[in-house]
Amino acid sequence: MSAPESWYLALLGFAEHFRTSSPPKIRLCVHCLQAVFQFKPPQRVEARTHLQLGSVLYHHTKNSDLARSHLEKAIAQFEDVKFEAASLLSELYCQQNLVDSAKPLLRKAIQISQQTPYWHCRLLFQLAQLHTLEKDLVSACDLLGVGAEYARVVGSEYTRLLFLYSIHTENTRKLQEVHPLLTLCGQIVENWQGNPIQKESLRVFFLVLQVTHYLDAGQVKSVKPCLKQLQQCIQTISTLHDDEILPSNPADLFHWLPKEHMCVLVYLVTVMHSMQAGYLEKAQKYTDKALMQLEKLKMLDCSPILSSFQVILLEHIIMCRLVTGHKATALQEISQVCQLCQQSPRLFSNHAAQLHTLLGLYCISVNCMDNAEAQFTTALRLTTHQELWTFIVTNLASVYIREGNRHQELYSLLERINPDHNFPVRRFLRETLKMSNAEDLNRLTACSLVLLGHIFYVLGNHRESNNMVVPAMQLASKIPDMSVQLWSSALLKDLNKACGNTMDAHEAAQMHQNFSQQLLQDHIAACSLPEHNLISWTDGPPPVQIQAQNGPTTSLASLL
Repeated sequence: MSAPESWYLALLGFAEHFRTSSPPKIRLCVHCLQAVFQFKPPQRVEARTHLQLGSVLYHHTKNSDLARSHLEKAIAQFEDVKFEAASLLSELYCQQNLVDSAKPLLRKAIQISQQTPYWHCRLLFQLAQLHTLEKDLVSACDLLGVGAEYARVVGSEYTRLLFLYSIHTENTRKLQEVHPLLTLCGQIVENWQGNPIQKESLRVFFLVLQVTHYLDAGQVKSVKPCLKQLQQCIQTISTLHDDEILPSNPADLFHWLPKEHMCVLVYLVTVMHSMQAGYLEKAQKYTDKALMQLEKLKMLDCSPILSSFQVILLEHIIMCRLVTGHKATALQEISQVCQLCQQSPRLFSNHAAQLHTLLGLYCISVNCMDNAEAQFTTALRLTTHQELWTFIVTNLASVYIREGNRHQELYSLLERINPDHNFPVRRFLRETLKMSNAEDLNRLTACSLVLLGHIFYVLGNHRESNNMVVPAMQLASKIPDMSVQLWSSALLKDLNKACGNTMDAHEAAQMHQNFSQQLLQDHIAACSLPEHNLISWTDGPPPVQIQAQNGPTTSLASLL
């Protein structure tokens, strides 16, 4: 070994040791890599070092300007360095919301990478993803089609299938078109003969698509077999070692997601299913597991997708907290989402509407209706997503109902949600109950039952009311849904009192008082937190810090 190789490998070894320490010693890692330049290394070593420094600074520090400088220097050098540098630099641009800078960079790299199959495929995927983020699905599908044909030409059936799956994902926005297509994709995967890790990777991709499409359609019961297959598949892939069978085709080295990230993704879709089904304790359990896994991964890998997973998990668990009557915890987790979004303009851009929606839901839970209206109005301004828009408008309608004197605004909103809304309310609720029962949508079932019970009670049909309220209470206790329990116990108290059942009325009254006390204590705790001031934030990026103010609804104007 020559002397230059010795000092280079020594510094590289020290840098990697510091990077992978627990906790990582990034400052020392950077010092070791910077020391390489003191030896005036050959151009290829210099280019590789710029790439390594850019990667470490991008993934492990907030010094994006220095990371960008090193990556730009690496791009100007050798082919085995410039493609990786272009890939990382485009990610950095996107994190800074500089998509217009990322696209030409990727296009140029794609043009000159056709003799390097792995990077050519990866760069095509990245550019297609950028077009998807901009809602330019035609351009995204065109790029994915180019990738599929390129993979066919270079003999990589595995990568070709990844491109084809992605095309189907972008092209099939109508739920009725999805099921036959997914069935066909499933058959292709099962019949495909190849590397076991690649086959399981394709199966995870396919099953994630299948599960999310079922969940989009509200088919919580129907999705269970697919979700079970997905969970079994991720267990299988976790036992396989990447280096057991290395692909001979360079194009086959491309992975749509590292298996450690796949594990988090499977936790995430499990949380989505548990929440929709109304198994909130199960949702909490899997959220805790996923967040613990994310914490470990982010020590060594600050990939943007991990932060996206973390935000989506928090968004789901926040809604669970509000349902179970843990408003103070929900508020602190909303603050966590704000902190994550502060670190990434792109993350905030993608989740701003959801963040204001969560604040609106929190405001409803603490009876701050003016703030709730402001939050939902802000969220509506920031979203173009149809399902989220409908969710926000429906919750805004509930604010108008609670305020009691907003009839004109309410009718206008109802008209926007459903122009043909002249239907019998009880018949509509019974249809809702039928659909929710068929798909095990427990929260929807509980809410429908208690509302029907309330309607029958007002109409004087106490027997039918009781038949609705008792199962509503049982289901709400199982979820658990604190608001439905409070409502059900109040109805049971009035029902039993009207029927002369004194002891049952007393028992229901005691339950109602217990629920009221729990909610009141949590209400006081939430409104006493400095984070409560977030309810006044309706413009711009999240506040840098939340300071305690006098009173629970002090404006954040001074902080913004």
